[in-house]
Amino acid sequence: MSQSIANVDTRAIRIPNEQIAWWVQLTVVLGALLTAAGAVIALIHPAMLVSPQDEINGAARIFAGYFAARNLGLTVALLALLAIRAKRALGYILALAGVIQLIDTAIDCVEGRWPIVPGVFILGLVFLFAAAKLCGHPLWKRQAWTE
Repeated sequence: MSQSIANVDTRAIRIPNEQIAWWVQLTVVLGALLTAAGAVIALIHPAMLVSPQDEINGAARIFAGYFAARNLGLTVALLALLAIRAKRALGYILALAGVIQLIDTAIDCVEGRWPIVPGVFILGLVFLFAAAKLCGHPLWKRQAWTE
């Protein structure tokens, strides 16, 4: 019996009072609100997501629906994981959201949507910094993903 207790990996034991930094919590909540706002806009008035001269047709509405589903899924995951204080899982979802934002930034640059590039880029970086804080290591190091 004592041997089985000695073999328990103490890193796997969750400490219930472990705090998430206030700025990470703020990042998650504000990021989730912005992500949810994008989903609502895509569902209600997808024309707000494109230039005034662009036509909104059936195909655009289908892709707006996919965009809304992606954003709502991220929003629910971020807020649920924050609510249950699942630091590592929250860090991984923040990393995913950050990478999505950086890819969105690249696409915005290619398509010439310059006014929104700084905001999307900064949101992506803040998500990645918050993810690194939760994971305990910089995201480019293997330990952030394996420990």
